[in-house]
Amino acid sequence: MTVPVTVDEPAAPTGAPAGGGGAPTDDAPVVRRVAAPPGSPRWTWWARISLRTRLVAIVSALLAVGLVVAAIASTTLVQRYLVDQVDSELLRNADQVVLQSQQSTGKNQTALPSEWYVEVDFLSGGTLPLEQSATKDMYGVPVTPDLTLTEVKVRDREPFTVDAKNVDGTDASTQWRLIAATGTSTTDGSLNSIVYVGLPLADVSSTVHQLSKVLGLTALAVILLGAVLGWWLVRRELRPLHAIETTAASIAAGDLTQRIPQEPPSTEVGSLTASLNVMLAQIEAAFVAQEASEARMRRFVSDASHELRTPLATIRGYGELYRMGALTSHDQVDDTMRRIEDSANRMGTLVNDLLALARLDEGRPLRQDDVDLTVLAADSVRDLVALDPTRDVQLVSLNPPAPGADTSDGPAPVVVVGDEERLRQVLANLVGNVARHTASGTPAQIAVGTSEGRAVLEVRDHGTGITSEQSQHVFERFYRADSSRNRASGGSGLGLAIVAAIAGAHHGRVGVVDTPGGGLTVRLELPLAGPAAATDVPTADAASATPAAG
Repeated sequence: MTVPVTVDEPAAPTGAPAGGGGAPTDDAPVVRRVAAPPGSPRWTWWARISLRTRLVAIVSALLAVGLVVAAIASTTLVQRYLVDQVDSELLRNADQVVLQSQQSTGKNQTALPSEWYVEVDFLSGGTLPLEQSATKDMYGVPVTPDLTLTEVKVRDREPFTVDAKNVDGTDASTQWRLIAATGTSTTDGSLNSIVYVGLPLADVSSTVHQLSKVLGLTALAVILLGAVLGWWLVRRELRPLHAIETTAASIAAGDLTQRIPQEPPSTEVGSLTASLNVMLAQIEAAFVAQEASEARMRRFVSDASHELRTPLATIRGYGELYRMGALTSHDQVDDTMRRIEDSANRMGTLVNDLLALARLDEGRPLRQDDVDLTVLAADSVRDLVALDPTRDVQLVSLNPPAPGADTSDGPAPVVVVGDEERLRQVLANLVGNVARHTASGTPAQIAVGTSEGRAVLEVRDHGTGITSEQSQHVFERFYRADSSRNRASGGSGLGLAIVAAIAGAHHGRVGVVDTPGGGLTVRLELPLAGPAAATDVPTADAASATPAAG
């Protein structure tokens, strides 16, 4: 566990020099600096922004970058196209313009077409620029390069761009597109000059500038519209996340029944909400199970304390009577010792039952033997007859006999895999219940057979039975149908709870139904012995996971 580090250091004394030259006094206050624990998160400004804002910002930035790139590409292509148009006009009309310029003089350029510029550099020296005065005032004069005749021949009338100067010598805003050609003498046809012919790029620059403005304003409008639309779309698409946040807050406040509204499962959010709802249902079920378990534990402890209090109080009371000398005759002492012994036996029975339940709850592996329920049922019939010889107790089969089968030896064997001692305890508890809770001489049957691939054993009595409400609780620990909690019958209220625990430990189930004609039938179902039983090893912890059927 990481804890903040606290460093104590004396503060500078009052009136000490700024440079720290003064010595600290004894009464100087102590400055406590608490260092931040290592590994504590340090959020950047970007991480502090909400997800909605970040998504809109990212989308807007990507949109802006895309529009800027598209605008640059568009203006570049348009500019190249317009320049190519100027170049085509230069190459197409250059000879005609040069011819017209040769017909003009240095003082009269009216023969020169408007916006065209012609400059003749004589090889013998001297330059003759030809340009309309209006063009000069509007676009300036292009600054021609000082090319040699060889360079002109190499260029082969390839257009190039140059800057221009205004009449006053300042830089002009308009560039020119020029081509260079050789000039010949009108008298003998010899090369005597270099001729530069050009057109201004003012229209190209103006068109590109206007296009840039239009594209810029359009891009700005698209970005703003995209940001607004993106904000709305992101807000709508993130609404399920807001629902998750709201649901989580409600659950944190203690309402475990809240669930996230389901979205289409084909979407990521729908898959997430489905998974979260399943998780929330499991969490709620776990909390409910935990609360129920705690309630059962509190009730169990309370009932166990109550059950143990009665025999202990009896033993203590008779002991005090004996110590005080209240027992004067030998018969009184014998009766008191008998009552103390009965209370001790009852307490011992209760402790043994509690110990049996505790061992079952521990989940210890049970023995894996082939056990014939028919044999156990026959032994239980003899036990019940021994307890009450006046009863008519029968061992019957749940399944009709096969044609020609010998039924003189009783029902056919029904073999299960399990712990024979535990299964005998089940039958002992069930038979004991019949003996305690039905009148002497009441008939009973123990039926054995199979049903739907499972072994079935039923203990039927013909007593008064129980109500449907009581049947829902008979397998709970310390539950008695007798609300007065009378102990005269000697029961601890744990017999059927042990039966349910042992049945669950064998991957079986137990329930109660009404006996036809009156009475109660306890029905036990267990897996039959076979190949499936070899891989399905029962353990005592299965008792907590197998509900009792009723």
